[in-house]
Amino acid sequence: MRLFPIFYLASLCVAVAAQNLSSPPTDSDPPPPGIAHLPAAEQTPLVMQLAPDSASDPKVREAILTADRHFQNGKFFMQEGKPEDARGEFERAVEALLLGLPEDHPDFTLLSRKTEELGRLILRYEVERLGSGRPHESPVYVKSPLGELLDLTFPVDPRAKNQAISQVKALASQLPLTVNDAVASYITFFSTVERGRKTFLFGMKRAARYRPMIERILAEEGVPQELLHLAQAESGFMPMALSPKAAAGMWQFIRGRGNEYGLRQSQWHDDRLDPEKATRSAARHLRDLYEQLGDWYLAMAAYNCGPGCIERAVQRTGYADFWELRNRNVLPAETRNYVPAILAMAIIAKNPGLYGLELMPGDEPLHYDTIRLTSPTNLGLIADAADRPVSDIRDMNPSLVRNVAPGDYELRVPKGASGGILAALDMVPPEKRLSWRLHRIGAGDTLVSIAKRFAIAPKSIVAVNARLGETKVEDSPEGDVLIIPVAARPAPAVRASRTGARPATRTAGRKPASKVAQVRPAARRS
Repeated sequence: MRLFPIFYLASLCVAVAAQNLSSPPTDSDPPPPGIAHLPAAEQTPLVMQLAPDSASDPKVREAILTADRHFQNGKFFMQEGKPEDARGEFERAVEALLLGLPEDHPDFTLLSRKTEELGRLILRYEVERLGSGRPHESPVYVKSPLGELLDLTFPVDPRAKNQAISQVKALASQLPLTVNDAVASYITFFSTVERGRKTFLFGMKRAARYRPMIERILAEEGVPQELLHLAQAESGFMPMALSPKAAAGMWQFIRGRGNEYGLRQSQWHDDRLDPEKATRSAARHLRDLYEQLGDWYLAMAAYNCGPGCIERAVQRTGYADFWELRNRNVLPAETRNYVPAILAMAIIAKNPGLYGLELMPGDEPLHYDTIRLTSPTNLGLIADAADRPVSDIRDMNPSLVRNVAPGDYELRVPKGASGGILAALDMVPPEKRLSWRLHRIGAGDTLVSIAKRFAIAPKSIVAVNARLGETKVEDSPEGDVLIIPVAARPAPAVRASRTGARPATRTAGRKPASKVAQVRPAARRS
């Protein structure tokens, strides 16, 4: 029989299980097993909480055990970068639970919950599929939207312009909000043009993941909250955004400017890709530009083309006013549209419904704990300790450009899991954390099957797990953890990162030229 595509099967079992469940899990449901030898407060729950003992029907118990076995095999293959092998195991796991029990069967609710759980977990690991087979030493960047966004002109809708003017008069805003033809044209683009609507709505969807962190840092650094939309213009809130000029990250720092504000790069990591660190640096840079230029619109423009560019434009014209500089064509073409685009997004975001836009549900806010590593550590080992997909760990740590976190590195891990992860890592000698792995014992595991899975000799596992001299794997509690002494692989060559230049912003309110002339000389942006 030919199997259905795994995404379809996983989605189907989630939908079927959700439809069949008439009540949420109760406190009487069996608790998940954890790492057996860790204190209760530090236990990390198994990814698959199947608890087959609670099934009354032997056929259901066997199905759950079979599904668990195939799921654990699939998880292993996924983390080893063998997505096709993982796909086959996940399909077998799904098939094992599709028993077609009638609703009056005593195990109907239990099996429905396990089916739903399995489907959701498989989907999470399948999302990792595209990244699992690639060499993690080559980060997957996405294209920054800024270049295309600012290389456009649009007609002005008088009705939308008047609407925005009325709205702005009644708005409370930390950033002065101006509505003129340049801003109104971008309001038209983001609210009525399909491409612009998608750009705005998907940016706002991703913003929800980082908004609490960004708003906190902007407040701490004394920067207007509306400048959150500067990151929306620069990257669409994508931490892995890369411009043709090699500006990288959510706030699009080039290497030199990033170094000025403490964003370091090495063969292991690039702080420009770290949303929190980059946000802190961007807020401080914007505050410095404001103190230097005396105007938020000019500070925004300088963020794009560099403070030297703005100072030269002011000196040539005698005007320290963004709109005057724009009208006199003394700014780069991209910079002329940069500030209007950001202002348009800030204005629309105050009341999207006024412009016929309905925001999509936002991405889940990012919550994490932080642990400090004492030695270079493979992210696969961290994922083993957390019992989460490697992609979850990488998503929390986008600044890591390899599949290894260096020693003395502050690594983000799932919220509430730090104690269990540290306790699990303590089982592995520091000098072995680059290659060794952890394995949670599952239903049907034997010493031979585990050794075969990791392609090592059974005696190697026994040698580093003293308790196996007295207790067989088959007799160990499910969820107990074994150390797996995987041999180190040759380290791949690391390609040097490219460097490049950066984009620009704008400013409003007329200032005397002397305001800029009196400030200290500024370092070039590129």
